[in-house]
Formats: sequence, C-alpha cells, structure tokens
Amino acid sequence: MSLAVVPAVLPPVLDLAGTAVFALTGALLAARLRQTFVTMAFFALITGVGGGSLRDMLIGTPAFWTQNPWVAPVIFATALIAWFTPRRWWEGELLEWADAAGLAAFAVLGTAKALAFGVAPVPAMVMGVITGCAGGVIRDVIAGEPSIIMRPELYVTAAALAAAVTVLGSALALSDALVWGTAWIAGFSLRGAAIRWKLALPAYDDRSGKQGGDDVGDDAGETRG
Repeated sequence: MSLAVVPAVLPPVLDLAGTAVFALTGALLAARLRQTFVTMAFFALITGVGGGSLRDMLIGTPAFWTQNPWVAPVIFATALIAWFTPRRWWEGELLEWADAAGLAAFAVLGTAKALAFGVAPVPAMVMGVITGCAGGVIRDVIAGEPSIIMRPELYVTAAALAAAVTVLGSALALSDALVWGTAWIAGFSLRGAAIRWKLALPAYDDRSGKQGGDDVGDDAGETRG
C-alpha cells in the first residue's frame, strides 16, 4: 500500500501553537502537583504529542513529531515557560478557550490525516477524536487525576463533531479549505458553548433500583455536576 501525501490542515505556526497549548496544560498539571521540572517536561510532552502519536501508530506511519524538528523544542520551551512563571498566569478561561481551539483543530487534523491514509470514514472520525483527546487522557491517568473524558460539560463531543463534519465534507468532495474551516468552527463553537453555558450530556440514570440482587438504589439519583 502506498502512503498518501498528507496535506497540511493547519499552517505550521498554528499547528505548533496548538501543540504548545496542549503541552502547557500538561505542564500546569505537574506544577499543581508540585513536581520537578523533569516531570513537568514529561507531562508537557505526553499531552502535546500523545493523541497524534497514538493516531499515527494505529494508522501505521511514523509519529508526526519525529518527522518535524520543531515539535519537541516547542514543547520543552513551553515547559520552561511554565516552570519560570506563576501558575495563576495561565489558568482560567483563557487557557480553556485556547484548549478549545486546539481540540477542534487537532480533531480536524487527525481525521483528515486518517482519510488521506485510506482509513474508512467512521474509523477516521475516531482517529480525529483520539488526536484531540488522547493526550489529555494519558496525562490524567499518569497523574492519577479524573480523566478529561469524565468532564461533565461537552468535550469529547466537540471533537467528534469536528471530525464528523470533516468526514461529511470529504464525502461530498468539497474543497479542503471549506471543509476544514467549517469543521473547526463547528467543533470550536460547540466546545465554546459548553465553556460559556456549562452544556453537558445527560448522565446515565439507573432507575431499576436493583440489579442482580444487589442494592444500587443509593447511587441511582447521583449525576456529575
């Protein structure tokens, strides 16, 4: 099977900026846990490249950051900046909105790359979601923190929307620029709405009260806030 030439979904500077945003979230988690700089740099790395690396492994192509000489230096520079600045500078809604932009962009990037390598539409959507979310999941698991996919407000759903629009636009043979731009706007808008109005999917509610003879009624009415 010949490998497709993958077009750039994002301008290189914006692609690196998105990677830096994700890396910063990893570095800040390590800072909140009062870790060393080595740990901070490690968390920045796995958060910045984790999703794309997993996607590339599943597709069967070299990890993207081993082919781009700028990715690792940008990530480690981000860790240095986080190390030498107060954590309060970075936390809050500004970082949330920057993360939303990166999430949507990388969901589009991951989906487009998967399609370019001949992955079927639905698995390509999954690759897009993995690209946008897996780095944060790996970060949280290693840190022993509640996973990012357990957030009450919409997060993975926003990545899935961006990926779905990318697949739909590709199936309709629309121009790449139109498809990618529309997909990014859709994903970013949904995540932004979730940030602004705390939108969330309904939580599972087991109304049976009992299951297999065990009393599970105590938890039936609990949902995540």
